[in-house]
Amino acid sequence: MKHFIITIDTEGDNLWSYHDGDKVETENTLAIPRFQDFCETFEFKPVYLTNYEMICDDRFVEYIKPKVEAGLCEVGIHVHAWNNPPLFQLKRKYSGNPYLIEYPTEVMRDKFAETYYLIKDRIGKVPVTHRAGRWVMNEAYFRLLKEFDVKVDCSFTPNVSWANSPGQTMEGGNDYTQVNREAHIVDGVLEVPMTIRKIRRKKEGSLKSRVKTLIKGEIVWLRPALASLNCMKNLCSRVDKEKNIDYLEFMLHSSELMVGGSPYFKTNHDIDNLYLIMGQLFDFVSKLGYKGITLADYEKEHGKNGSK
Repeated sequence: MKHFIITIDTEGDNLWSYHDGDKVETENTLAIPRFQDFCETFEFKPVYLTNYEMICDDRFVEYIKPKVEAGLCEVGIHVHAWNNPPLFQLKRKYSGNPYLIEYPTEVMRDKFAETYYLIKDRIGKVPVTHRAGRWVMNEAYFRLLKEFDVKVDCSFTPNVSWANSPGQTMEGGNDYTQVNREAHIVDGVLEVPMTIRKIRRKKEGSLKSRVKTLIKGEIVWLRPALASLNCMKNLCSRVDKEKNIDYLEFMLHSSELMVGGSPYFKTNHDIDNLYLIMGQLFDFVSKLGYKGITLADYEKEHGKNGSK
């Protein structure tokens, strides 16, 4: 069986422009029903990796809870350390928003627990899937997931380094350039890395750009904000031929579904074009034989089959 996993970082509006102390709005929750309905037409099941401000939004909870109960989607956990209670002041050395792993262990745990139990109480199910805010993990974080019986993480980004993405006390994040691209166990948790590959291909542009892409390749994500439809199709076709890889993992942010909710899709035309691209991509993936699955169900299949 070949699996298509849709992951949505479900969070406040346009956090790319967030600065310390800003009020975080969650109007993008109103754009989620269109996306959920869209996925259901393909029989795909999104995983809404949900952070603190979104699980506090009654509109999101009232809409998504019946969908979870019907088995049409999943709610996992996604922690943005900087505004997730309890608030804790770090001594700033660098310009970025802090990674959760920068906080003292007890604060890190309390922040995670705050959102974990809100999801449990408001959705009626404990979250068993997770993605780290800003993608950064370490051994302490995996131990925390294990403590809360979280089964799956999807924070690894093959071929991508976050070493030049500062936090508040850390100069940069993880270097995933050499990480295992297969689903694999890390400290008792199933890691399901993002579908990202370095691809060498012909492309338009300057001679220098074309030669560089042919020789060094370019990083292609299964993410419409960062890759064209043709690039994503090419990526899917290549991954489909890889041994021991039985899934494709797509991602976007919930705020990218809203006009002006991100730097990428600023107008109604942009949003409509996003849906056109996703429609063609989802149709392509379906024709390759991929079936929709949540991360929780993928973990069960992985354990049952003992597959990578």
